[in-house]
Amino acid sequence: MNNTVLVVDDEPHIVRALRINLSARGYRVISAHDGAAALHAVAEAKPDAVVLDLGLPDMDGSEVINGLRGWTSVPIIVLSARGDSADKVSALDAGADDYVTKPFGMDELLARLRAAVRRSATAAQAPGDPVVSTDAFTIDLAAKKAHRDGVEVHLTKTEWGMLEVLVRNRGRLVAQKQLLHDVWGPSYDGEYHYLRVYMAQLRRKLEREPSRPVHFLTEPGMGYRFEA
Repeated sequence: MNNTVLVVDDEPHIVRALRINLSARGYRVISAHDGAAALHAVAEAKPDAVVLDLGLPDMDGSEVINGLRGWTSVPIIVLSARGDSADKVSALDAGADDYVTKPFGMDELLARLRAAVRRSATAAQAPGDPVVSTDAFTIDLAAKKAHRDGVEVHLTKTEWGMLEVLVRNRGRLVAQKQLLHDVWGPSYDGEYHYLRVYMAQLRRKLEREPSRPVHFLTEPGMGYRFEA
């Protein structure tokens, strides 16, 4: 069965371009022009992913995300002309899985969409798998252990806390504020330098080339992403 994608945008030319490109790659495309229609469409059609503009005529896209996250984990990729980091962080905090800024490259959007749908399907099939393996290291979330080239790597409690949040959200962009809140607590929301320090330590201990990381990635001004 083809994956269904809901495109939520009030710009007809954007909807048309996405419909043409997604349909050509085997997706079934449905669309909504405002937030209310989007919420209704997700409930009715149960799409496999949502591509959402933030600037909708009846409500802000973040309100749509909040509304959806109350009952569904459908992957949401924000597609917006708003390039300000505060807008991006707000959307990610609300529960978006990814953020692409207009004007966008279709190949990049399609790659992110494929990844989001794949992660969602994998999570549904194996929700409890505690072991995550990469070409360089293995993380056992149940045993709380990390091994690199077969040798156990010592991680401090804080390093493990940061690692665990990222790995449990593998493939998803984790906002700086969320990461600080989850690892250090709500009173540390503005201490972004903590993240830089501990991310450098994780890369040094686990990445093959810490200066050119391939698993612990930084999205400048937004947050961090773990890719297996």
